[in-house]
Amino acid sequence: MRRLIVNADDFGFTVGVNRAIVEAHTRGIVTSSTLMANGRAFEDAVRLAKTVPRLSLGCHVVLIDGEPVVDAELLPSITEASSGGARFRDGLKSFAIRALAGRLDQDELEAEASAQIRKLQSAGINVSHVDTHKHTHLFPAVLRPLLRAARACGVHAVRNPFGPRKPLKSSELLTRPTLWTRYAEVRILRTFATKFRDAAERENMTTPDGTLGIVVTGALDETLFRSIAEIIPEGTWEFVCHPGYNDEDLKSARTRLRESRETELRVLTMPDARELLLKEGIELISYRELIPADASHSVH
Repeated sequence: MRRLIVNADDFGFTVGVNRAIVEAHTRGIVTSSTLMANGRAFEDAVRLAKTVPRLSLGCHVVLIDGEPVVDAELLPSITEASSGGARFRDGLKSFAIRALAGRLDQDELEAEASAQIRKLQSAGINVSHVDTHKHTHLFPAVLRPLLRAARACGVHAVRNPFGPRKPLKSSELLTRPTLWTRYAEVRILRTFATKFRDAAERENMTTPDGTLGIVVTGALDETLFRSIAEIIPEGTWEFVCHPGYNDEDLKSARTRLRESRETELRVLTMPDARELLLKEGIELISYRELIPADASHSVH
C-alpha cells in the first residue's frame, strides 16, 4: 500500500501564496498545508481556511528568517535586535552550526513553538500536525522541544523530514547537475534519521515514513514530479510543495522561491497529476487521516 500526503508549506506567507494553496487544494492534489503564525498574511490565511474545511492544517513553526511570536527579550539565544525590530538570529547555515554546538536554549525553542501553535488554535484552527520552516527540526536540539510543545498543545503528528534513499530517478539527477548539491546535503543529514524516529516514538507522535520533494524544492516541474511519483516506496509519505503567485507582495518578501512557486502551482493542479497517482496506485490522504482517532498510536 502506498499513501501520499501532499502538504503545501508557507500558508500565511503572502496573500498570493495563500490563494495558490487554496487553488492547489480545490483544483489539484494538495491535501494538507502548514500555516505560519508569524506570516504577514496570517489573518488572510485564517479567513481562507474557513472556506476549505477538507484542507488539513498544521503549524509551520518558524525559528529562522522571521519574527518571533514570544517577546524577543525572553528568547536571547534565538533572536536579535534589528532595524525593523526583533528577528530570529540566524539563517539556516549559522542556525545549523549553533544547533549542532548546543548553543540553542531548548526552553526558548519550546516556548516559541508552543506560542506559534497556540496562536493558530486561538484563531480557530484545528492544528493537525507540525513541521518547521527550512526543516530545522531535523536537528535533535530542535526536534526535542518541538515535540514537547506539540504534545502540550494537543498536536499528535509531525513531519518526518528525512526522505527515502532514492528520492527521484537517477536519470533525473544525471541530467540536472544543479540538484546534486542539494542531494548530497540531504544524504549527509540522513544521519539524524534514526534519532528522529526514536524521539517521535518516545513522545508518542504519529509521523509519515518520510518526505519527498525536498531535493527538488525550487526546481519542481512536471518531469520531476513524474520521476518522484513513479518511485514512491511502499508506506505513507509526504510530498512537500510551495505553490504561490509571484506577485509584488512576494517580490518584497525574504524568500528564494519566486517563479518556482507558480510552476509548482501548475504542476499541482494539472489533471495529469491526479491521474498519474491513480495509475501508480497511490492513495491521496491528509494528515487528519494519518492520525489515529484516539491519537494513541506512535510512529506510523
